[in-house]
Amino acid sequence: MQAITVRDRQAGLAGLALTDMPYPQATVHDVIVRVHAAGCTPGELDWPATWYDRAGHDRTPSIPGHEVSGVVAELGHGATGFSVGQRVFGLADFTRNGAFAEYVAVEARNLAPLPADVDHTTAAALPISGLTAWQGLFDHGRLASGQTVLIHGVAGAVGSIAAQLACEAGARVIGTGRSSHRERADELGVDTFLDLETEKLEEMGAVDLVFDVIGGEVLDRSAHLVRPGGTLVTVTQPDVQPVDGRSVFFVVEPDRARLTDLADRLRAGKLHPPVGTVRPLAEAPIAFAPGTRAGGKTIIRVHEN
Repeated sequence: MQAITVRDRQAGLAGLALTDMPYPQATVHDVIVRVHAAGCTPGELDWPATWYDRAGHDRTPSIPGHEVSGVVAELGHGATGFSVGQRVFGLADFTRNGAFAEYVAVEARNLAPLPADVDHTTAAALPISGLTAWQGLFDHGRLASGQTVLIHGVAGAVGSIAAQLACEAGARVIGTGRSSHRERADELGVDTFLDLETEKLEEMGAVDLVFDVIGGEVLDRSAHLVRPGGTLVTVTQPDVQPVDGRSVFFVVEPDRARLTDLADRLRAGKLHPPVGTVRPLAEAPIAFAPGTRAGGKTIIRVHEN
């Protein structure tokens, strides 16, 4: 099969190439998915799991792209809940080969059924962003109706879904970003938008929850905005602590039941994943290059039908 592979960490983008790779083998509880679309997360090339397996051994050449939507091609021993030919979407294990390929092996528990009226391109934009947003807001942040949440990067793939979910939950939403993101924030229903380039973060006042996907100085400054008993949730670094609150650093986890719920929200018009540029498999390396990404998540189309 054809796949995009990375072979040399030092080579960066130059190490990405379209190559022939062996058809994946289904181990116990695996599903082989014929990939229709895959979501691109540019930061993957910096993840240790892209280069090393769980034992710390070099696993290159590896295949990136861990958000997948497609059709079940084969069931491994013990794989339950699906049938060959069924439409599915989900999150491939970060330490295994991903979905920038014609076929990918995924644990059955990491996949959810894809309704017939949800297209693969939209579905591929949902797993990482949707699960990260939900887990950050509700599982770790314990956001409740009437509370105030500050969402950094509100116009991004995770931030935009987080804003939609928080608004639906009855929270007051403050979103941050660049000046060019203000219109998008308004579309999302954000109550207050703060331009990080021209406005002072400290003037926003105390909040119940900070949800951060940016890190660095913005995260450090945000720790002082958490009101007593509040929470700072981040996916970027584990060492920032509010003065009188709690801090949670987490890595997104697969969740079949939550993916099913997110798909239902999408069908009901309550959720709109931000799909940006759609590229064919051969152009997947371009998706990792700075300055080539339009608003929304870049999606790689593999099989059309």
